[in-house]
Amino acid sequence: MFDDQVMRVLGAFRRRSLRIVTAESCTGGLIAAALTEVGGSSDVVEGGFVTYSNALKQHALGVQTATLQIHGAVSEATVAEMAEGALRSAPDASVSIAVSGVAGPGGGSSEKPVGLVCFGWMKRGHAASSAARNFPGDRQAVRAATVGYALTLLEQIAADASD
Repeated sequence: MFDDQVMRVLGAFRRRSLRIVTAESCTGGLIAAALTEVGGSSDVVEGGFVTYSNALKQHALGVQTATLQIHGAVSEATVAEMAEGALRSAPDASVSIAVSGVAGPGGGSSEKPVGLVCFGWMKRGHAASSAARNFPGDRQAVRAATVGYALTLLEQIAADASD
């Protein structure tokens, strides 16, 4: 499904000697799975964290209790901390990508509707960045769109790294 995009990401990261670590909530590891579908991806993919619960976000990635209480798990603040924590926990990685969202079918609210996904990313030595997107469709469509957008972000990070 994402074969061409994955090949572009892996090629760009190889050329720049960059390594990726993922921190995923709503996708349950689908970003890491897409990246590692290709043989030889171990020279680019360091690994990934699936932190579905808030407790694991805190324990494994160092997301602050206050961040979760004030902003919630689905927030730009939380995914920025997830991206930072993933890099801290993966010393050989140079880039992290983190996602948390409401994939549905339930769990949405007027403030955070089904389809809302927050993305965080960070290149070692730089500040974390974040963005939120709304994706239409059912759970499968939201999760697939999330993977596609994460791969697009990784392509942009690799392109920016050449500057």
